[in-house]
Amino acid sequence: MTHTGSRRGLPAGEPSTWLVRLLSLGFMVLGLVFVFAPRAGASLFGLPAPEFESSGYLPAIGLRDLAFGLYLLILSFTSTQRVLGLIFAATLVIPIGDLVIVASARGPDAISNLMLHGVSAAVMAGASLWLLRTASHDKQGGQQ
Repeated sequence: MTHTGSRRGLPAGEPSTWLVRLLSLGFMVLGLVFVFAPRAGASLFGLPAPEFESSGYLPAIGLRDLAFGLYLLILSFTSTQRVLGLIFAATLVIPIGDLVIVASARGPDAISNLMLHGVSAAVMAGASLWLLRTASHDKQGGQQ
C-alpha cells in the first residue's frame, strides 16, 4: 500500500491514539505475566494452571499476547485509524472466546474472571467503533 504525500501513523495528540498505545502496553504486560509467572497468568485468566508438561502452553499464551501488544504499538506508528479499528474488531474473537472457555469450564464460580473477559471485549469493541468512527470522518477515508 502506498501513501503519497500522507503522514503515517495515528495522530500523536488524539485520545484514540493513546488508547491504542495503552492497550498495547496492557497486552505486553499481560504477555510477560504469562511468560514469567505462568501460574499467576492462569489464575488471572480464570483456569487452574495445568501440571508438568501441560503447563508449557501458558508461556505460549504469553508470547501471543506480547506479540499482539507489539503489533498494536507498531501499527499505531505506521498505520491508520481504519486499519486499527478493523484489527480491534477482528480481535474481539479473543476475549469472547476466552469468556466462553472460562464460562464452560467454571461457570458462575469464576464471576470476576468472566467480568474481566467481558470488560476486555467491551473495551475492544469500543476501541474498534471509536477508531472506525473517527476514520469515517476523515476526508480521505481514514488515511492519515
